[in-house]
Amino acid sequence: MGAIRVHEFITLDGVIDTPSWTFEYGFDPRMGTAIAGIMADCDGILLGRTTYQMFEPTWSRRTVDQDPGAPFFNDTVKYVVSSTLTESTWQNSEIVGAYDAKTIQRLKEGTGGLYVSGSGTLVRGLLADGLVDDLHLFVYPVTRSAGPRLFAEGLPPAKWTRANAELYDNGVVYLHLTPAS
Repeated sequence: MGAIRVHEFITLDGVIDTPSWTFEYGFDPRMGTAIAGIMADCDGILLGRTTYQMFEPTWSRRTVDQDPGAPFFNDTVKYVVSSTLTESTWQNSEIVGAYDAKTIQRLKEGTGGLYVSGSGTLVRGLLADGLVDDLHLFVYPVTRSAGPRLFAEGLPPAKWTRANAELYDNGVVYLHLTPAS
């Protein structure tokens, strides 16, 4: 059975909205290495509708020469959780319907691993249902005060164990967390 690996760019106050606020910090090459490691054993991508619609116009046109992650995003099967989308517009995409923990569990069991990026509503559902195996947070030294938060009110309390951590030259802290046993 595969693991669900969630990757988020997050502020100190927990905001995970569209990450344009990350641009001023640059992208430390070691961040790319960490993200590649997150994707390494995943043979599926799990996305919410909003993130899918944000990623598709950008990633579907990128080549490996432009970004080494392009083959992963374009060639890997993408499972899109949406109650409103009826057809996919990006190669290797499958609309799985509205969020349903049992459907996600079946996808998890049928893959070597699922990579999730962004997709805040989806991730909050996965967290609430205990379906996240690895949480990879890239914490930026900034607060936003407003915006969607990763851990919204109403999520059940949970404990996490640090599996890894790194500090990058751009001030970003990488935390790899797993659910505490």
